Amino acid sequence: MNTENVNKILTAIIVDDELHGRENLKNIIENYCPEIKILGLADSVIKAKEQVLIHQPDVVFLDINMPVLNGFDFLEEFDDRKFMVVFVSAHEEYGINAVKAGATDYILKPVNIKELKLTVKKLLLVIGKTKQVDKIYDTDKLILPTSHGFDVLPFDNIIRFEAEGCYTKVIIKEGKNKIVSRTLKDFEDTLPKEKFFRIHKSHMVNLKYIKDYTRISGNFITMIDGSRIEISRRKAPEFVQKIKTALKTV
Repeated sequence: MNTENVNKILTAIIVDDELHGRENLKNIIENYCPEIKILGLADSVIKAKEQVLIHQPDVVFLDINMPVLNGFDFLEEFDDRKFMVVFVSAHEEYGINAVKAGATDYILKPVNIKELKLTVKKLLLVIGKTKQVDKIYDTDKLILPTSHGFDVLPFDNIIRFEAEGCYTKVIIKEGKNKIVSRTLKDFEDTLPKEKFFRIHKSHMVNLKYIKDYTRISGNFITMIDGSRIEISRRKAPEFVQKIKTALKTV
């Protein structure tokens, strides 16, 4: 881990419906994990969402089993999640769903200090890789961080992007698809809008590789990889205008 990552302070909130669970994790973090600064505590999904909007934390330590709305319901409240998620639960059986939800890690209760420290290291690595090269690209290439360094992808080799929690799957024309620890919103803000268009909260496409478009039973496009993707009703008018403009420049 480089010096920049070691010195990085991550902000966090803790979400747990049990007072003992919140206070215990807060005390452990404050005593053993100086890289984490706790900004708030919440005992429900509604209060947790308020805390996220107020503090904009780097990470949320999230319980799963809570009354009325659970931890997975909380994540559904965010179309473009900017924070990392660490589930803290007494139940092992939610591990697969946690991975699907894009969690960075999963800690079992009672919290083991050694495991928590390893989780913090993982959080620092994730945010470090994201910040190192996540917005660096030249006029026609995108640079993506990997475990071994980075990959350089020409725009013309990217068919589309698909959101997977706080990760994004990059579907490419030639080669193996990639999953990176960046939100779809990051790519939307970074990539040239004349080439890429976000048609849905979970999908952004390379306009060059749209095969067809239909309004039958909704608004759908087919990409050259055979994927059929719905266009959100809100995005449909802008998409039609965008594709007309794109076709003129191809």
